[in-house]
Amino acid sequence: MISVQSLRVEFGARVLFNDLSFSVQPRERIAFAGHNGAGKSTLMKCVAGLIRPSAGMIHAPRGTRVGYLPQEGIHVRGRTLWQETESAFGETMALAEKIDRLSHELTNLDPRSSPYGDLLEEIGELEILLDSTDPARMKPKIESVLKGLGFQTKDFTRDCSEFSGGWQMRIAMAKLFLQEPEVLLLDEPTNHLDIGTQIWVEQYLVNYPGAILLISHDRALLDTLCTRTIAFSHGRAEEYAGNFSFFERESVLRKEIRLKQYTAQQREIAESQRFIDRFRASANKATLVQSRIKLLAKVERIPAPEQDDAVMNFKFPQPPSSGQMVAKIAGVSKSYGPLNIFSGFDFEINKGEKFAIVGPNGAGKSTFCRLITGQEEPDAGTHTFGHKVATSFFSQNHADELDPNLSVLETVEAAASRESAPQARSLLGCFLFRGDDVFKKVGVLSGGERSRVALVCMLLRPANFLILDEPTNHLDMQSQDVLQRALIDYPGSVMIVSHNRNFLDALVGKTLEFQPGRQPTLFAGNITYYLEKSAEDEAAKRGEPRLSSLAAAESNGSSRQSVPGVNRKEQRRIEAEAREIKSKVLKPLEAEFEALETKIAELEGAQATLTQQLAGEAVANDPRKFREVSNAVDKLAKALEASYYRWGELSDEIEKVKAKLGIEA
Repeated sequence: MISVQSLRVEFGARVLFNDLSFSVQPRERIAFAGHNGAGKSTLMKCVAGLIRPSAGMIHAPRGTRVGYLPQEGIHVRGRTLWQETESAFGETMALAEKIDRLSHELTNLDPRSSPYGDLLEEIGELEILLDSTDPARMKPKIESVLKGLGFQTKDFTRDCSEFSGGWQMRIAMAKLFLQEPEVLLLDEPTNHLDIGTQIWVEQYLVNYPGAILLISHDRALLDTLCTRTIAFSHGRAEEYAGNFSFFERESVLRKEIRLKQYTAQQREIAESQRFIDRFRASANKATLVQSRIKLLAKVERIPAPEQDDAVMNFKFPQPPSSGQMVAKIAGVSKSYGPLNIFSGFDFEINKGEKFAIVGPNGAGKSTFCRLITGQEEPDAGTHTFGHKVATSFFSQNHADELDPNLSVLETVEAAASRESAPQARSLLGCFLFRGDDVFKKVGVLSGGERSRVALVCMLLRPANFLILDEPTNHLDMQSQDVLQRALIDYPGSVMIVSHNRNFLDALVGKTLEFQPGRQPTLFAGNITYYLEKSAEDEAAKRGEPRLSSLAAAESNGSSRQSVPGVNRKEQRRIEAEAREIKSKVLKPLEAEFEALETKIAELEGAQATLTQQLAGEAVANDPRKFREVSNAVDKLAKALEASYYRWGELSDEIEKVKAKLGIEA
């Protein structure tokens, strides 16, 4: 569908990538991976036709439509939400308008005339074209996509200029989804989405009929959606036949093989050079020396492995000890004009507890954070801090309060305590400020960069109660991992407003959900638990049977117990379906999975043996053997890559079947 051939992009002396070639097949899902600034967005803009590469070509069949969603910078005004999204069907609407116009002209012609027959034939051809676009589905499809992206029916008539930047991106996404281009380019599509909308988008993209190229720092989305990964690092791009988790595992393996191959070749080169230097002046060995010199000149040198970017770890300053109760609100009510956020709400956070705060935009999450930290007074009710509680609050608007005349380093050092000041430079490195970047003035930074500076300032202040509002929005995977590890080890209390499922899951033990028009709901578990419980509750409201309960009862030998809301005949049918899925679907998958694990173990053992031989002197000193063993190692690596990919597919399939049957994975 799209062919990228020998692409090179450079900015001045900096080469983002060189000699990059890959193809995009119909319905493929490809992830672009790498740290911020590695060239992911630049490549996407090249494919979209917005940037001309320095060298190379991008080919696509005539008529191939490419849709591009940038990270930011989309602002629509002067049209209602409905008008803007309806324009995605411009061709369909133009056909309908032309048919109406020609039909009106037809009434002015003599039915017996030749022009009448010609015009009637043209209208017939246009109507066939119109039928192929299925205009009857246009309105329900627009409604479905808009509501899936979080818009309400009352929003349809609002002017697009009334929506904030995050909602403007949703409008652009809706329009792209409705246009259904053959190739969809998405740059951080979930940055401004709540968890519910993220799940809808994820499912929509899984079923999308075209190909997708995706940049995202949402590990869950990348793992669910993508089947290929192109990773950018140090001016080079490498391809991996699997999702993001597969890329992380396989990249480590490839680096180990490259290092061993490089070390073995360097040993061989050094040995040849020693022989040449030793016998260069010997007349008896002149022919042999010249032969070695020629052989050495023909050796294709393996480039030295690049050093990985240093992975830095950060620990919070030791927080002051607080009482058991950290903060409490009782009978709290809050409204903004006619908009009621909550009323009579009670909540308490205790020492060491870590909460996720989730819900759609505008449901009251940020308001709740300001109330619990005492930054905003409730309309009614009380707020109480515990003994010796020291809070530290990060929100997106804190970035706008930084002094634009100070450098990044000066800003951070001014915010640090005496104990944490030595960590300031290292922590800036963790959050993508490296080298001379720390001497930039805050006034010249982008919005995302200022947010990261504000986050670093907050993290360096000693506190025993942290409140973080969307801390991962401008962080790459590596920085997210640094922050996540630090928060897991942090002994104080934490409340995080975030929609990053992978970031939250390992960190929080409780989830507080906000929904417009109802009291916040507490779930005693992490995000995965919250999503599963919410799905169960929604199914129960719709009166759907809970298959998981039936399957659990069957596995305990009590499948004949009745299930509320399901008659006996229906219950037997569901049980029979569960047994059939178990025998015809689950068991073959598990058998293949077990056989594949055995095969992977054998391949890994063979690879370890060959890699050890490659590093040995007997192989390293024999060019023929070295080539043979190197080729064998490469073949094994490809076989392992394919096996790992199938292993991931099987693992996901087994997990989905077990979830359907209510069996714990």
